[in-house]
Amino acid sequence: MASSTSGKRPGSSASTDKSRAWRDRTKLTHAGNSPFDNHGIVNPPVYHASTVLYRTVEELRIKEKAPFEHVTYGRTGTPTSWAFEEAVAALEEADRAIAMPSGLAAIAGALYSFLKAGDHVLMTDTAYFPTRKLCDHQLAKIGVSTTYYDPMITADALEKLIQDNTRVIYLESPGSHTFEVQDVPAIAALAKRRGIVTMIDNTWASPLFFKPLTHGVDISLHAATKYIVGHSDVMMGIIAMNNEHFMTVKTQVHGMGYSVGPDDVYLALRGLRTMSARLAQHQQTALRLADWLQKRPEVERVLHPAFPGTPGHEFFKRDFKGSSGLFSVILKPCSDTQLTAMLDGMQLFGMGYSWGGYESLIIPSKVEQARTATRWKTEGPMLRIHAGLEDPDDLVADLEAGFQRLRSNLPNANQSGESAAE
Repeated sequence: MASSTSGKRPGSSASTDKSRAWRDRTKLTHAGNSPFDNHGIVNPPVYHASTVLYRTVEELRIKEKAPFEHVTYGRTGTPTSWAFEEAVAALEEADRAIAMPSGLAAIAGALYSFLKAGDHVLMTDTAYFPTRKLCDHQLAKIGVSTTYYDPMITADALEKLIQDNTRVIYLESPGSHTFEVQDVPAIAALAKRRGIVTMIDNTWASPLFFKPLTHGVDISLHAATKYIVGHSDVMMGIIAMNNEHFMTVKTQVHGMGYSVGPDDVYLALRGLRTMSARLAQHQQTALRLADWLQKRPEVERVLHPAFPGTPGHEFFKRDFKGSSGLFSVILKPCSDTQLTAMLDGMQLFGMGYSWGGYESLIIPSKVEQARTATRWKTEGPMLRIHAGLEDPDDLVADLEAGFQRLRSNLPNANQSGESAAE
C-alpha cells in the first residue's frame, strides 16, 4: 500500500504487480499491507474521514483531476479501504476492486454501471433472489428489460436469446439454493464475441476456489458479508475488475453515493486474512455432512457441486479449486408439522438468512417461487445448509436428533420413533 502520508492510492502499482506472483495464502496474509509505511504497525490504520485538507491550490487542482487515485474526500476512498480493495484484487487476479456497503449494493452498482434505459440484460434463473427483485423492480422502472435463462443452457442456445440491445450477461455459479454450475468460460467467450459485459456472483466460491476473470468474465461480485468477513457481523460487498472497466464502475458507484465505513472495512480485511483456514474447515465439514446426509433414509437428494449428479458437476471439476460450506438437501415427502419439529429443536444449526460465518445454519427453501425460465418441483421440502466451524461430529448429532424428531411426528410412528415408511 502506498505511504499513508502521500495521499495516493496503490491502484495497479508495483505492490499489486508483486503480489500477483504470490500464492493465494501469501496474498491473504500480505496483499494490501505495508507496515513500514505506517510506523511498522502490522495492520493498516483505520481512517475516519470526511473532509480532506489540501496544502496548496496546486495540490488541490492536481488531485481534483484524479479524485479516485488520491485521498480527496472520505467517500472517494482512504488508505483503509484501499488496503482491502488491493488485497481482494490480488486474490481475484484483477487490476482493481471497489468496496461496497453490501453484496446487493455491489450487484446494483455493477449493473447500473453498464445499463441504461432501453437496454437488456440476460440473467441466470438461479440468481440470488434480491438480484431478481432488483431486475424486476428497480431496473424495470428505468426501462431496462430482463430475460431469465436456464443456467445449464449451452452457449449456442444462449446466443439465440441475445437481443440487439443486450448489454450484460449475468451469471451466478453455483446457482443460489440449487447449486447448478455454469459453463462460465463458454458463456464469457460468447459475450466477448458479441461485445457484451459479463458479471458473476462469485460469493459461494470466494476468490480462493474460483477466479472468474481468469476464465474470461469481466466483473466479479461478492457479498463479502459471507466468507470474506466470515464472522456474521459486517455488511460488505466488493466489485473486482480490470482497468478497462474500473473508471466506468467507480464513477457510477461514486455518483450514486456509495461508500463504506472504515470500521467495517477494517473488520472485512481482518476476516480476509484468515479466510483460507476457515474455508478449509467449511469445505471439509460440508463434505462430511453432505456425504452423511445422502445416506439417510429421510433424504431424497443432496445438491452439492462437488457431488456427481448435481447439474454442472463436470464444470465444477474442471474450473474450481475447492468447495465451500453451503449446499442443499431435498428431503423425502413429509408434513409441515414434521419439518417444523425437526427445525425448531436444532441446537447448533441456527435459522437465519445468511451464511459464510463461523456458525452453522439451516433454512427451508421454496425455490419454485423464484424461478421463471426453469421449472423447479420436488415432492419433499428442501433445506439449505451452511456448515460452520463446529466439530462435525456435534453437527451430525444435531441433525440426527432433528431427524428423530421428524420421524417421531409421523402419523404411524411407533414408540421407538420409527415408522413403516422407513
